[in-house]
Amino acid sequence: MRIDVYTIFPGIFQSPLQEGLLGKAIRKGLVEVRVHDIRDYAPGKHRQVDDEPFGGGPGMVLKPEPVFEAVTRTLGYRLEELERLKSEVSVIMLTPRGERLTQEKVAELASRPHLALICGRYEGVDERVLEHLCTEAISIGDYVLSGGEFAALVIIEAVTRLVPGVVGNLESLREESFSGGLLEYPQYTRPAEYLGWRVPEVLLSGNHQEVERWRRRMALEWTRRMRPELLKEGGREET
Repeated sequence: MRIDVYTIFPGIFQSPLQEGLLGKAIRKGLVEVRVHDIRDYAPGKHRQVDDEPFGGGPGMVLKPEPVFEAVTRTLGYRLEELERLKSEVSVIMLTPRGERLTQEKVAELASRPHLALICGRYEGVDERVLEHLCTEAISIGDYVLSGGEFAALVIIEAVTRLVPGVVGNLESLREESFSGGLLEYPQYTRPAEYLGWRVPEVLLSGNHQEVERWRRRMALEWTRRMRPELLKEGGREET
C-alpha cells in the first residue's frame, strides 16, 4: 500500500512514521508513506500558500494552486488528467465536514492500493480542491483540530494495522474494539493481585468457555455504558 500526504508542516510526521508498528511496517516495505510539503509547489518568491477568504471573515484559506500542483506533480499526472487521477488514487480531504471515520471505513480504505491525504489548515482549503481534486472527505471525530496532520496520522495508523503482515496475531485484530460492533472487553495481566485488587476469578480458572462468556458480557456492558448507540446501530438486544 502507498500513502501520500500533503501538508504545510511535514515535520509533524517525522517521529510517528519511525516508531512502533507503523515504523516497522514502513521499514519492512509493507506500506510506503511519502510526505510532501505543499509550500514546495506554491508560486512566487515567498511561496504563499494561503490568502484571505472571498466574502470576508476571519482567518486564512489554503489556496488551490499549490494543492493541485503538489498532488498532480508528485503522483505523475497533468492537471488535464484529474479524472484519471481520481479513478486510480483515493484523494481524501481531512476536514470536520467529512464522513465520520469508523472501523468499517478504515477496513475499506485498507483495501485500496493508493491513498492521498490532504491536510487542511487555517479556516480550511479552497472548495475547488474538494470539488475537483478529491474523491471524498473524512473527519476523525466531532471536534476541530488546528489542521489535518494529526487526523492523517490517525488514518495512517488505523489503516496500516490492517495491511497483511503488519500485525502478527490476526486474532487480536478480530477482538479489538469496533471490529465486532462492540467495545473491547477489559484486559488483565500478572500479577493476579496488586494492592489488594484481584483479577476476576474466571480469568484464572482455565475454563475457556466461561472466559469467552465473561468477555462477551463485559464487552456488552462496557458498550452499553460508554457507547450505547453502537448497540442500537447493530440491532443488538441489550441483555
